[in-house]
Amino acid sequence: MNVRRHTVAALAAAALLLTACAPDGSGAADGPAAGTPWPSPTGPALSVEVVLDGLEHPWDVTFTPEGTALVTERGGRLLAHDDRGTRQVEADLGDLFVGSEAGLMGLEVSPDFGRTREIFLCHATQDDGRPRDVRVTRWRLDDGATRAERIGTVVDGLPVSSGRHSGCRLRFAPDGTLRVGTGDAARGENPQDPGSLGGKTLRLNPDGTVPQDNPFAGRGGDAAAVYTLGHRNVQGLAVQPGTGTLWEVEHGPDVDDEVNVLEPGGNYGWDPVPGYDESVPMTDLEKFPGAVEAVWSSGDPTTATSGAVFLEGGQWGAWDGALAVAELKNTGVGVHRVDGTAITGTTRIAELEDEHGRLRSLTLDDEGALWVTTDNGDDDVVLRVSPRT
Repeated sequence: MNVRRHTVAALAAAALLLTACAPDGSGAADGPAAGTPWPSPTGPALSVEVVLDGLEHPWDVTFTPEGTALVTERGGRLLAHDDRGTRQVEADLGDLFVGSEAGLMGLEVSPDFGRTREIFLCHATQDDGRPRDVRVTRWRLDDGATRAERIGTVVDGLPVSSGRHSGCRLRFAPDGTLRVGTGDAARGENPQDPGSLGGKTLRLNPDGTVPQDNPFAGRGGDAAAVYTLGHRNVQGLAVQPGTGTLWEVEHGPDVDDEVNVLEPGGNYGWDPVPGYDESVPMTDLEKFPGAVEAVWSSGDPTTATSGAVFLEGGQWGAWDGALAVAELKNTGVGVHRVDGTAITGTTRIAELEDEHGRLRSLTLDDEGALWVTTDNGDDDVVLRVSPRT
């Protein structure tokens, strides 16, 4: 191997209740146009190294405290890479559904990994070849990172159809909760339906229980897990250094990919009904006057924004604290200057521009270097991008 898932009136009333409970979004900064330049010094010169190659649709990468890089491939492989080389981690994913955008997707390591050796996977499942749902499962990784045993399910029932708009990004927040970004499964009723986990971000304890201070915990059922609603297809989650604020990145239809700052109970305004009408606004302020507005939007054309991470460390110079966002369509990485919860300008990583095709996930290692997965489906790679010293 080379080193690479009522009644109409009741649902409408419930959705309106959630909307009424949502913040009014008045504090959200108006995002700059996608082309607004960053009027500050350029970032550092960068070195780009291919760490793994020969991969097929690598979806996510993260690190254990021991420094082992774990990589998911959408087709179902979990890989480990460290100073002992690269190996496939044995993991029973016999119920995996792979189709369209679905498969083995998000990956996260427990903050308590040193004691529990737990990791979390987000993946689509099937029954007799038919898609069943998307779910987040808990696994225990052995000492050599050669085998992972499934030990529980954190949440299931995230909607899936053909596999389109499956999400599914995982991120631990500073409060120890696991955040899950989900897709709407290209079904118009999902994003505003409190009885659906699609088109949401979720907030859960690692064991799958619901924190009692969740915005809609008192409603019970699936709504209790909901942190925000009104999303289309969440692709990126990033924790802002220093503040712990959670930022989210999602795909728009023909216009308006978005970067959002997540507010508890916030409605982000996507509601493509009747049917699945992709001509409606990503943030429909006419239908939902209290919807939370994006802090950045691509406008037209979209760039297919994907994974995101905040750059950290003095080695990044003027980019320290900036939000980096991978792009699948633009085949590069946008670097957004952040002032509080506002984006005030954007530049790009020149060394990655149009060099490696579609870029999916961004992660920092313990030295602050940026790891990037490509998603071309043919001889994909994992890159390590580091400032030159």
